[in-house]
Amino acid sequence: MLPAQGEFLKARPEPFEEFVRLREMVRPLAPPGAPLPPGTSFGPLVGAASGRFAAFETQGSMLLVVRWDALEQLQAEGVRGLVGCKTELRFRQKDPPELLELQLEPGGRLHPDCYPPDQQPPCATCGRFGMTLPDDPILDAASLPTDRDLFRVGNFATVMVGTERFKEAVQRLGLEGITFRELPTR
Repeated sequence: MLPAQGEFLKARPEPFEEFVRLREMVRPLAPPGAPLPPGTSFGPLVGAASGRFAAFETQGSMLLVVRWDALEQLQAEGVRGLVGCKTELRFRQKDPPELLELQLEPGGRLHPDCYPPDQQPPCATCGRFGMTLPDDPILDAASLPTDRDLFRVGNFATVMVGTERFKEAVQRLGLEGITFRELPTR
């Protein structure tokens, strides 16, 4: 628990220097290398849920939820680096599924060849990389992690990348709720 927890309970605009001070207070509690941009939320996914859930479900471009049984099956298949975090979802249905939020660490980068020629460098203050995702993204092969089979692209966190091992395990197990698109590397 943070000694200054009260400073984090209400979202509000802050000068950049204050944001940096607050961010550094929570950094020891976050995974190594986590970028912690403004608006980062912590703790379990909370809310009401109902209906049938596929093995994988997304909400927006950042949240990926997996059923517990699917995570166990993938781990038994040898898929590496999958970490499921308990949710606090409330169900009114009988026998609700156990859903976990996947903690997907950043890894790899888009290759500079897919940047537009007039691409501005990242912001010197906050590091924001102001670019829309190219229609045909290319991954920088030298930057790809080798210790896990599912991750977010480090300089484009809305892009999730799975290895061939991950894809084959999902398809072999017949898990629903996720689609694949091959991305070239350079």
